[in-house]
Amino acid sequence: MDATKRPRADDLLVLLAVARTGRYTSAATHLGLDHTTVARRIAALEAALGGRLLAQSATGWELTDRGRAAAESAGRIEAALSQLDGGGADAPDPIAGVVRMSATDGFSAYIAAPAIAALRIEHPRLTVEIVAATRRAAEHRAGLDLEVVVGAPQTHRAHAVKLGTYTLGMYASRDYLARAGRPQTREELEQHRLVYFVDSMLQVDALDLPRRLVPRMQDGLTSTNVFVHVEATRAGAGIGLLPCFAADRHGDLVRLLPSVFAEKLPYYLVARPESLRLPAVAALAEALRAQTRASKVMLDGAGD
Repeated sequence: MDATKRPRADDLLVLLAVARTGRYTSAATHLGLDHTTVARRIAALEAALGGRLLAQSATGWELTDRGRAAAESAGRIEAALSQLDGGGADAPDPIAGVVRMSATDGFSAYIAAPAIAALRIEHPRLTVEIVAATRRAAEHRAGLDLEVVVGAPQTHRAHAVKLGTYTLGMYASRDYLARAGRPQTREELEQHRLVYFVDSMLQVDALDLPRRLVPRMQDGLTSTNVFVHVEATRAGAGIGLLPCFAADRHGDLVRLLPSVFAEKLPYYLVARPESLRLPAVAALAEALRAQTRASKVMLDGAGD
């Protein structure tokens, strides 16, 4: 660090915005600045801290090791400012500021959303941003405080904890079965078309199930979004390999061959140790763990 020039708090907040968005232009829009001002602030901060804080990747700007330490400090500054904005006479709530997480579509909707809603009742100065995506955990994911992924993550610098499991089953709509017949065996099911993920775009090894379960089943409709899978199955596009917690809530869907197709997959929460030292991130992680435990029956599936 340059002993003659201390880092400025507002420059640290600019760094935090770039880390969260991965783009100078997006950070500039969020902060109400222009692109050149953001670049100038980052350059000034790097000069004060004595090294590179950001490195460019295929997906945008990512924090270096030095940058992650600076962003952690920036998060504490942001939380402190949020507490001051509250204006109350009581002691400031440390669970405040912005936390950004990534999770699958289904987990985001049915686990994260109610967990965050309950957490914000107790901590109204907390803001949570959810990036819904089905992908593997990354060593460096620009701008994320924590991730929830399917399958055991292969990361070395992050802390990973298993949240729980959920069940995948085969489903079809009642109208589809009336039209196409109800398969009674695996072989009969393989004569139908599958509704599932786009195989060429699937990033999660644990979700590559059809090749093992129904290797001769051809695709009917594929999508990167699990809610498209559910609605396409309800519309009769084929037989869907669906999370039971998303399918069982629809009375027009019928689970097929539950004794044959009941694949349990784990959810893991992944975060860097320095992120978990922030009170807001730690509180969100605990809320997600508690909500997953409370949702065990839903995640397991209702059966036939």
